[in-house]
Amino acid sequence: MEILVKAAQLILSLSVLVIVHEFGHFIAAKIFKTRVEKFYLFFDPWFSLFKFKKGDTEYGIGWLPLGGYVKISGMVDESMDREQMQQAPQPYEFRSKPSWQRLIIMLGGVSMNIVLAIAIYIGMLWVWGEQYLPSAEVNKYGIVVDSVAAEMGLRNGDRILAVDNQPVEDFYKIPARIILDNAESVQVERNGAKMDVVIPEGFISRLLKHQSPDFINARMPFVIAGFAAESAARDAGLAEGDRIIGINDTLAPYFDQFRALIPLYKGQEISLVYVRGNDTLSAAMTVPESGLIGARTNPADHFTFRKLDYSLASAIPAGFTRTWKGVGDYLKQLKLLFAPEVKAYESLGGFITIGSIFPSVWDWHSFWSLTAFLSIMLAILNVLPIPALDGGHVMFLLFEIVSGRKPSDKFMEYAQIAGMVILFGLLIFANGNDIIRLFR
Repeated sequence: MEILVKAAQLILSLSVLVIVHEFGHFIAAKIFKTRVEKFYLFFDPWFSLFKFKKGDTEYGIGWLPLGGYVKISGMVDESMDREQMQQAPQPYEFRSKPSWQRLIIMLGGVSMNIVLAIAIYIGMLWVWGEQYLPSAEVNKYGIVVDSVAAEMGLRNGDRILAVDNQPVEDFYKIPARIILDNAESVQVERNGAKMDVVIPEGFISRLLKHQSPDFINARMPFVIAGFAAESAARDAGLAEGDRIIGINDTLAPYFDQFRALIPLYKGQEISLVYVRGNDTLSAAMTVPESGLIGARTNPADHFTFRKLDYSLASAIPAGFTRTWKGVGDYLKQLKLLFAPEVKAYESLGGFITIGSIFPSVWDWHSFWSLTAFLSIMLAILNVLPIPALDGGHVMFLLFEIVSGRKPSDKFMEYAQIAGMVILFGLLIFANGNDIIRLFR
């Protein structure tokens, strides 16, 4: 069921992005009186699932969910319509329009994706506001690290003060700052002393392969916030609000310490030490074979999250700012992709990777946040100077504007074929990585 929910969110998100992107080309073409022959969500080789014609344009839904397209008359595109290109140019065709109009038509898609991201962020900030966990709150107890963060040099209980000597207000943005900025060091407080944790050379590649932002997390006490349906802790007499601090004679005052310790006592009788009010108590318990006592804690009970509310007037500039920052962050990701020492290409993923970032339960806040991010990603990738992408057409149009010479239709046809080979190669590589990771 979780996979279906993720898949449904992915398909809906991509459908929104494709329709908006292609509408950008469509509306720009219409403004300059250029005929659009087809407007399709998904590709339709051999047949389509649904179609109808209005005016000169056929609208439809294809069966191959790898994107979508608009077919503009007189343009060398993925349809490879050689027959049309061999006819005399018509006034309504793309090739008959001035180069500056063709440039605007080609930039229409990526422009609409950026506009969509801005609109989503404005709407999200206006409706939901912004909530985050201040780093200062986490520093009340310190952090919890996994094996990869420990390998990097961080330790449980460290209090993170800065990344490359730059404080990070939002705790959950610290991993992104370490990776995207290719950070060299993290400043921490450990056992009351301030120190630099120097990130080993080339370690960003290790973090990218790890593919989890939770290599650091917030440490918290184990205060019981609720029980599972079957709970050894509740059966032993513990109640909500009790704070577990140890097992037998071993202190474990934090949740991560207890979680690491309790599996060692599977099937054994233990004395569970806890605090209730001002009293320190103990309870006899036989630890289930699962190594779980059936109790949970809640971060909201230990930390004060910061909430920022926005009026529509204040959400508009904040939406532009967030989009601009998103563009900058994604460009940093692309820079890492081409950095040989980082080897980010090894972490490149396809549809499975993209689908996995959606939550396993339907959540509109997460859905729109991820859709905005993917819209920025789609805009930037499409403007890359690769033939068959919008950026390839833009590159040739800029050459034409500067040089005054228009590339021949035959050249554009070969460039389109080369670009499609490159794109299909990247698609196979990215989705191949996904499949290999599944088997691993």
